[in-house]
Amino acid sequence: MESPRAISLMPVAGLPEIEAGCDLGALLVDVLRPLAPRNGDILVVAHKVISKAEGALVDLRDVTPSQEALDLAARLDRDARRIEVVLRESTEVLRVKPPRGERMGVLICRHRLGMVCANAAVDESNVPGADTVLLLPRDPDESARRLREALRKGLGVEMGVVVADTFGRPWRVGLVNVAIGLAGVPAVLDVRGQTDRSGRLLRATVPAVADELAAAAGLCMEKAAGVPAVLVRDFHWEVATDSARLLLRSKEEDLFL
Repeated sequence: MESPRAISLMPVAGLPEIEAGCDLGALLVDVLRPLAPRNGDILVVAHKVISKAEGALVDLRDVTPSQEALDLAARLDRDARRIEVVLRESTEVLRVKPPRGERMGVLICRHRLGMVCANAAVDESNVPGADTVLLLPRDPDESARRLREALRKGLGVEMGVVVADTFGRPWRVGLVNVAIGLAGVPAVLDVRGQTDRSGRLLRATVPAVADELAAAAGLCMEKAAGVPAVLVRDFHWEVATDSARLLLRSKEEDLFL
């Protein structure tokens, strides 16, 4: 058994405000150079900068709410235009949680990418303009692959890329970062069939390593710090072709719905 190694988390600072159409890969190459990236490093990137660069912004002044959005907005005491955007990003609404006390009303939805999350991950924080909301990237895995290729060409190293977003969890309070897009990095590490230190056979141990990387990087991504990327070093991994969709439970296996 290998001895555990320390893992470094290095905040990547210096990115300018990201605008639609900018070359995010080139910008990341520039701010990563002072950290001297190595083969085997992993870059965890907040989806928000990717979504901004890809133009995944919606101007609510251009949104006409459907009757369903109007009805839900009345129940939730929310802006019907925002609710309409949530509906467009969802394949189904699973729960409607009305406001309670200081807590605003929320929709629990199955996102078009398959994740179950609040308000279909439609984001309003750190977005310019009072009438603008931000969506998840159209294809986070493809976004990660493009960034990985840009880093390879610009820095001459083989790195992995994890696209992260902040999610809530069943039966737990608070939010953590999870992986919604991958390039080169394995989604899970299946150690079933191996033995523990006592020689017992492992039958159900499948760590979600991509989520663990995203959550660890989240410690360096404070909301107001302007740090949307973190370089992870000395984590042992093998190159994989996994998609972040491997981390999603099927409807048949979902114990909470």
